[in-house]
Amino acid sequence: MAFEPGQRGQFVSQINVTPLVDVMLVLLVIFMVTAPIIQQGVAVTLPKVKAEALPGKEDQFVVSITKPGEIYLNDAKLSADELTDKLKAISQERPDREVFIRADDQVPYGDVIRTMAAIKAAGIENVGMVTEMPTEGTGAASERKSGIAGP
Repeated sequence: MAFEPGQRGQFVSQINVTPLVDVMLVLLVIFMVTAPIIQQGVAVTLPKVKAEALPGKEDQFVVSITKPGEIYLNDAKLSADELTDKLKAISQERPDREVFIRADDQVPYGDVIRTMAAIKAAGIENVGMVTEMPTEGTGAASERKSGIAGP
């Protein structure tokens, strides 16, 4: 217990914040290291192309196509018909909605086009393709949403 000099029998009410700061700094370092490792969504290997990035908007809908041909809307696995029905309901609420397609680079072109047709059948006209920038000596690739849209 801490006493001030010259005063006997009285407690000093001061909090030692040094251990609190130490713990907070350790937590900050842990979160900074683990945050880039955590990736949301479905794991796909994106094709590497050079394309201009589109400005991001909140509440984006991402349709992912995995190597085995499974279709996901954000994180929910759906069939092509279910995808069309779900996107029809979304487009009725907001017709200007954008949908981005993330397809594994090993997925056949026809599967991507069929998925794009299912999105178009739902009435959504703004369709973008998600790609990765090719690594040019930097050692890291970043995910981009390119401005490719179908007619």
